Amino acid sequence: MFKSFTRAALGLTTALALAVPAAHAADVVLKASHQWPGGKGDVRDEMVQILAREVAKANVGVEIKVYPGQSLFKANEQWGAMTKGQLDISAFPLDYASGRHPQFSATLMPGLVRNHDRAGRLNTSPFMDDIKKIVNDAGVVVIADAWLAGGFASKKQCITSPDTMQGQVTRAAGPAFEQMLVGAGASISSMPSSEIYTGLQTGVLDAANTSSGSFVSYRLYEQTTCLTAPGANALWFMYEPILMSKRSWDKLSKEQQDALMAAGKVAQDYFAAEAKGLDDKMIKAFKDAGVEVVEMSPENYDAWLAIAKETSYKNFSENVPGGEDLIAKALAVE
Repeated sequence: MFKSFTRAALGLTTALALAVPAAHAADVVLKASHQWPGGKGDVRDEMVQILAREVAKANVGVEIKVYPGQSLFKANEQWGAMTKGQLDISAFPLDYASGRHPQFSATLMPGLVRNHDRAGRLNTSPFMDDIKKIVNDAGVVVIADAWLAGGFASKKQCITSPDTMQGQVTRAAGPAFEQMLVGAGASISSMPSSEIYTGLQTGVLDAANTSSGSFVSYRLYEQTTCLTAPGANALWFMYEPILMSKRSWDKLSKEQQDALMAAGKVAQDYFAAEAKGLDDKMIKAFKDAGVEVVEMSPENYDAWLAIAKETSYKNFSENVPGGEDLIAKALAVE
């Protein structure tokens, strides 16, 4: 009878073990990489940290380890690493992958977004549906949307109208901005935002355009004399979502995937609330450092947009598959 009871108990134990969801049987450790400073208030870093904390709270057997400041992968290496399954998660400026998918340049097209409210509406538009399909087909999943405004800074002269850019060597984020700036008479030196400080310090650059967050996180106020803030006429907006390798995503259970998406929504809502305040934070940091701060007038904006339409927009429409349709869909968003 004792042996019979023991066998029954063992059988019950086995059944219970099999009933435990696979998600809880062993932890899944995901690596998240980004290029911005960690633990120093950069909202893109905090966005990823929120994702990690929220997933941990969900208790679905997933841990996200965050590697900031290019400590795991260089900025431009992250897209390829995700598509190959070498990297699980990244907060990534999508335009950095436009060399592989030229359509991504639409997410950093001069004057296409203009303000934060319109950026939010773009997230659920046919324009973004098309972009996300390309992302997904390439083997990457969008976990959270994020748009950042940005501006210009120079150590030579304030950048307002197009003629103020003439003769300046500048870093431009992405080919669309490079084309517009060349059209205005600038010379281009390409590099990730993490290298701008050194470029200005060593004389490789006279000026740069990047996001409000990067202007502060990389302390560019230490190397410039004039900042052109986004203001009411922001030429510069960039899509910098949290992305995940589809190979890594497909290995997760449905419960774990749902937890990641729920965490992504929390991170996205945080970012949307913070993004509007980044411009003010940037302006204060530059003014406190003694840097002159200006904004573009509507006339300046229109002059830049006219150059963009003859350079960036035209090139994108003519040479990128589906380019004309993407621009039309973006412009159609009210």
